Amino acid sequence: MASTTDTAPPGPAAPGAPAPPVPDDPATLKVVPARHYARWVAAAAVVVLVAQFTHGLATNPVWEWHVFRDYVLSETIVRAVWVTLQLTAYATVLGFLLGTVLAFMRLSRSPVLQTVAWTYIWIFRSIPMIVQLVFWFNLSALYDRLGLGIPFGPVFWSVDSNSIIGTIGAAVIGLTLHQAAYAAEIVRGGVLAVDEGQLQAAAALGIPRLRQIRRIVLPQAMRAILPTAGNEIIGLLKGTSVVYVMSIGELFYQVQVIYGRNGRVIPLLLVATAWYVVLTSLLSVAQYYVERRYARGADRTPPPTPLRRARRFVRTLRTAAAQRHRPVVPIKPLGDTR
Repeated sequence: MASTTDTAPPGPAAPGAPAPPVPDDPATLKVVPARHYARWVAAAAVVVLVAQFTHGLATNPVWEWHVFRDYVLSETIVRAVWVTLQLTAYATVLGFLLGTVLAFMRLSRSPVLQTVAWTYIWIFRSIPMIVQLVFWFNLSALYDRLGLGIPFGPVFWSVDSNSIIGTIGAAVIGLTLHQAAYAAEIVRGGVLAVDEGQLQAAAALGIPRLRQIRRIVLPQAMRAILPTAGNEIIGLLKGTSVVYVMSIGELFYQVQVIYGRNGRVIPLLLVATAWYVVLTSLLSVAQYYVERRYARGADRTPPPTPLRRARRFVRTLRTAAAQRHRPVVPIKPLGDTR
C-alpha cells in the first residue's frame, strides 16, 4: 500500500498556466546599479573646496578686484603684452629654424657635424636661461666691436657691438639659442619616429634628398613634433618673464614696476596671471587645430571639433523643443472616412 505522503511526480503544466521560473534565469534576476559611495564622497569634497575657493575670490577684500579692473586693459599692460608676444614669436621661429638644422646635423653621418650639434645642445641645455640672457646683455664687455673679414686675418668692416645688439636684440638672441637646443631634440625625435621604409621608397623612386626631407619626412614627423613643440612654445611664453633682469618692458616687468609704485601686489599679479592664462589658452587652441590638420594623413575622418559638437548639441536641443511643441494629430482607424 502506497504512503499518502509520497510526492507525485511532476507532470505537464496545465494549458494556459504560467511556466515556473527557471533558476538563475537572467530575466528573473533583479538588476541593482553599483553604488560608488567613495566616488560620491570625493566629488562632494571637491565641489565644497571649489565653492570655498570661489567664495574667497569673490569676498576677500585683499584681491582688490577694482584695482584689477583698472589695470588689466590699461595701455601700459597691453603694450607689455605686445612685447611679450614679440619675444615669443621671434624666439619660436628662429629657435625652431636653428633647432631643425641642429637636429639634422645630429642625424648626419658626418662625425664633425654630429659632434658640433651634440656639443651645442649639451651646453645650452646645461646653462640656465637667466645666465644666458645676462651674458648676451653684457656681450660688449667681451667684444666691443663686431666685424667682417678674413678668419685670423684683417678685418674689412667693423661696428660697435652695442649699436647692433640692443636690449631687445640680446633678449631675442638669448631666448633663441636657448630654445634651439630643446627644439633640436624635439625635431630629431619626430624624424626618428618616421618609418625608415618611407625614405627607402623615396630613394628608390629617385627623389632628391632635400625633397625627401621637405615633402615626406617632415609632414609625417609633424604628428610627433607638434604636441611637444606646443608645450615648449607655451613654456617659452611664460619664460619670457625672465627678461625682467634686462629691464625690458614685457608683462611681468611692467607689473613689477606698477606694484612697486602703488603697493598693490596681489591685484597686479592677478593681472599678469590673467593675461598669461589668456595667451596660453589661445596657443593651446592653435595647437589643437594645427595637430588636427597634420593628423589627416593618419585619420581620414577626425572627430568633430568642440565648436562642431557645441553646434550639434544646440541643434539637438532645438529639434527636441520643436517636437515637444508640435501638435499631436490623432491617428484615424482604418475604414474611418469621417
